[in-house]
Amino acid sequence: MTRVRHFRRGAAILPSIFTTGNLFLGFWAIVKTLDGHYAQAAPLIGIAVFLDMLDGRIARLTGTQSAFGAELDSLADAVSFGVAPALLAYGWALHSVPRAGWPAAFIFLVCGVLRLARFNVQKNVVDSRFFVGLPIPAAAAQLAAIVLFAPGAPSRQWVAVLTLVLVVGLGLLMVGTFRYHSFKGVDLRRRRRSISVLGIAIVFLLVALDPKVFLLTVTSLYTLSGPALYVLGLARRRGKRSKPAVVTEEPQAAP
Repeated sequence: MTRVRHFRRGAAILPSIFTTGNLFLGFWAIVKTLDGHYAQAAPLIGIAVFLDMLDGRIARLTGTQSAFGAELDSLADAVSFGVAPALLAYGWALHSVPRAGWPAAFIFLVCGVLRLARFNVQKNVVDSRFFVGLPIPAAAAQLAAIVLFAPGAPSRQWVAVLTLVLVVGLGLLMVGTFRYHSFKGVDLRRRRRSISVLGIAIVFLLVALDPKVFLLTVTSLYTLSGPALYVLGLARRRGKRSKPAVVTEEPQAAP
């Protein structure tokens, strides 16, 4: 019993260590962005997303979830996935859009902070299998994947305008009500079947072949999955309504 208590005390700090690493990488990405090294800033945000995924998993696996850890995680996310990607998008492309670039970056930031606040309030009353609105780490990963794919500052004005639309769109998706899969139902403690191991191996292979294309594809598919699921659900509901009701005639009584 004493060993178990010591283990829990030691394990309790593990999620906070990963959260602090997340915050450090976000701050480092800001420094790299200010220096104009966008190709170095984007991967730092991506690694911060990975650490953010791990800290929650570790807290649940070790049974060390706490209110302090949840608040620390939200504050770190606001920096790493709010300030850092907004500043990265502004330094990379939005600065070339007069008067509209920095407001677009601020919209992304404020929507991300609102998304975090809503998550903290609703996390105990919504279905844990889904997120309501695009999660802020996913929005940050989307911007980081785009910059990583084309790290050079765009020379054409239409690319900057398209980036502006994307940044504002990601902000609106964060505060929207589209549902996104949380993947919290995946149990890491269960034994994996051979097909799951094969799937993981294929993922690693795709990453090794072309990590930039793979990350951009994955983040884009996840960003679009919320609106896509909504449209599919709407089509299914309309299909059910349009089906005619089947009327069964009662057998007539014999005269």
